[in-house]
Amino acid sequence: MWIKICGMTTPEAVAAAMQARVDAIGFVFAQSVRRVSPQQARELAAAARGRARCVAVTRHPTQAQLDEILTAFQPDVLQTDAGDLQTLRLPAALELLPVIRAGDAPPVKLPQRILFEGPASGTGVAADWQAAQGLARLTRLVLAGGLHGGNVAAAIAGVRPFGVDVSSGVEERPGVKSPLAIAQFVAAVRAAAAPAARMRGDFS
Repeated sequence: MWIKICGMTTPEAVAAAMQARVDAIGFVFAQSVRRVSPQQARELAAAARGRARCVAVTRHPTQAQLDEILTAFQPDVLQTDAGDLQTLRLPAALELLPVIRAGDAPPVKLPQRILFEGPASGTGVAADWQAAQGLARLTRLVLAGGLHGGNVAAAIAGVRPFGVDVSSGVEERPGVKSPLAIAQFVAAVRAAAAPAARMRGDFS
């Protein structure tokens, strides 16, 4: 199960995510209490380079804003609404994580991997799991929106996603992650994902 912790704002949060061996960490450049500058993100991400994918999280960025992020932060992955990708000039080597939001019509041709989110990011409100379940049968779906250690097992059982993404659900206060909550969330994900992996014969 692919795991991303989003909205990194402190070295302690990055350290906790690395200790938990997550697959990716996200840095928010859209309007949010978790927003950081490209320079702050670069400094925070230094300890994670080569250990986890460092994700630039945007929403409707201008080309100038994106260019600054790419130059100063140098992300491994760009996460932004799927429609944004139609108008932006992007490096060919940059990995993409297009965001599909609940209530919006998905693209006719789904990308190989998507992040399924609620109408607004970072609110702690659960996305439409039923809609996510249908899309998860068609592509590698990363489920986001309102997840936390107490409900992620049910989300995995109901949606059967490729991965999960959490932000507010592992915070001690808005914008500040709890290292303990990160560890508990990751443990809950791995415990819930293990039975499904065994059923598929996936022992990797």
